[in-house]
Amino acid sequence: MNGTTIHNWFDANQFYLSAASALVRYEIEKYTVKSQDETDQEQENALLQALQEATVAMPEAAALDKVCRIFGLSNFESNILLMCACMEFSGDFGGLCAAAQGDTQRAYPTFSLALAALRDAHWDAIAPHAPLRHWRLIEMGEGRALTLCPLRIDERILHYLVGTEYIDERLVGIIEPLSEVGNLTPSHSQLVEQISLLWTHAKEVSGAPTLPIVQLCGLEPTTKRAIAANVCKKLGVDLSIIPAQLVPSAQGEMEVLIRLWERETILSGGALLVDYDIDTTDQARSSSVRRFIERVNGFLFVTSRERVSNVQRPIVSYDVHKPTTEEQTALWQGTLADLAPQLNGQVNRLVAQFNLSPSTIRAAYTEAAGKLSQSPEKDLVNILWDACRMQARPRLDELAQRITPTVNWQDLVLPTAQQQMLHEIAAHVRQRAIVYQSWGFAAKNARGLGISALFAGTSGTGKTLAAEVLASELRLDVYRIDLSSVVSKYIGETEKNLRQVFDAAEEGGVILLFDEADALFGKRSDVKDSHDRHANIEVSYLLQRMECYPGLAILTTNLKSSLDTAFMRRIRFVVQFPFPDTAQRAEIWRRIFPKNTPTEGLNATKLAQLSVSGGNIRNIALNAAFLAADAEEPVQMKHVLHAARTEYTKLEKSLTDSEIGGWI
Repeated sequence: MNGTTIHNWFDANQFYLSAASALVRYEIEKYTVKSQDETDQEQENALLQALQEATVAMPEAAALDKVCRIFGLSNFESNILLMCACMEFSGDFGGLCAAAQGDTQRAYPTFSLALAALRDAHWDAIAPHAPLRHWRLIEMGEGRALTLCPLRIDERILHYLVGTEYIDERLVGIIEPLSEVGNLTPSHSQLVEQISLLWTHAKEVSGAPTLPIVQLCGLEPTTKRAIAANVCKKLGVDLSIIPAQLVPSAQGEMEVLIRLWERETILSGGALLVDYDIDTTDQARSSSVRRFIERVNGFLFVTSRERVSNVQRPIVSYDVHKPTTEEQTALWQGTLADLAPQLNGQVNRLVAQFNLSPSTIRAAYTEAAGKLSQSPEKDLVNILWDACRMQARPRLDELAQRITPTVNWQDLVLPTAQQQMLHEIAAHVRQRAIVYQSWGFAAKNARGLGISALFAGTSGTGKTLAAEVLASELRLDVYRIDLSSVVSKYIGETEKNLRQVFDAAEEGGVILLFDEADALFGKRSDVKDSHDRHANIEVSYLLQRMECYPGLAILTTNLKSSLDTAFMRRIRFVVQFPFPDTAQRAEIWRRIFPKNTPTEGLNATKLAQLSVSGGNIRNIALNAAFLAADAEEPVQMKHVLHAARTEYTKLEKSLTDSEIGGWI
């Protein structure tokens, strides 16, 4: 080095690696010529002096020294690693190996050569459990004998020795870096502190690489990742993620993956997050994931919707909830910044209706800001409201049928008492923020805050239509769930299906419309066997979720008398939809045809003589419109008569003279 001081670690490391490699090369050259004289000793002393100078010049430990220390390599094992590295550094090193082994076909390092030429040789250096092979620092090729197999340095280790940092390419596409730090709410920041203290204490007490697994349970994957990333930032380690779907099921592949990842954590430090936010009904996949997390050492997160059980390793679970009402309010105000005054205090209404995560709030604001920039004159409150509806939709769209409301109060013909009750339901949904939060009812009693309604009446009397009218009035999405398809004969499946629906719906506070309620909520039977017991559990589970659901849940039934009285006590509103009388049917006929539909000579009073419900009237009117359009005529009584005959045939009824007398 001629007295020159190298301050750059990379350059100093290169010089150190060259000096260390030169000593190993010298050992092999000396073995090849089998000589020992004063010149050889002088050369060796010069090489030792160069290595000493290189050591002094290092600003911090050289990469080779780090590898030897963290993997516990002996001097002989370190020299084997360097011998393999020389093969990559020097173009003529293969020829030297061939000459040393007396075989031109063996132009590569072997363990036989290492045993013969290098100092402090020991046989177990090449054993499977020894560091070189256990941590895959070197690779062994095919050969007639173990000691004659070609030895090659692992590419990741070679680059590390040179000073180049990167994640092993065999992990790319399976394990990826994750840096979703983001800003957390105070409640989530508390979890970061708790987890950091847990791992710090466990590390100090045990000093072992096996730490307790931290499991983050909840429905919001983005928030769970942000918590994990903040923990790692606090601990000074990098975070990577592996989706549970990519965990190998084959034992050999899993062992390789675990070994490579643990080697990465040793070389560069880091934590791993196993993203288990998937359907856990696949028992084979669940078994593979459990086996994987039991084997991986170091900092390990598992994110899942529910707690992973049967893991034979210490595991500490934390429930990750959505931000509190106060936190969501602060998030909205901070996100909206200068736009907040335009909302006229409507932030509380947004928070009361939509239970959103920080990332979803930011996404809703971004969507609203884009629309507002195109049309500044639009109402900011409604734009934000609709943006929140859109952000809350995707997960529920997979579980239920979303109905797009196209009706209003004018389309609903009901007696005054039923109309007033529906307006009352709408008022309860609209004023939840004031009554529950501002007036303190939520603090006084946290149970029973869900707004539930039962719509009872025969088919076609307007139950679904009323739900659509409420959705249109409240600017909310309405999702229809057919309970006959939710109920399962398999124990536990019904609760699972219901849980998925409620969990997804809670984010957007949507209106849930459960059709065919008698399929699940019929009179609970006396317990005679396990099936009766479980049927009662299903009903109890649904009652519990309805009481806690922050939005409006509507159940429809054709037979109110079939519902259990205990169930009825838990319903806030019961609306009886009567079969329409003659006056109501006439009013339905007056409103049934859209304004753009050409009509001629329609007599609502005569049409009201048909003794059918509103749903049947809608079918008859639609069929009559098609008949008239095909005849290129306006809708007339003759078209309605033909359509009525078709509808009655479907109903297996006969038209009477009293119903159609005087029509034509």
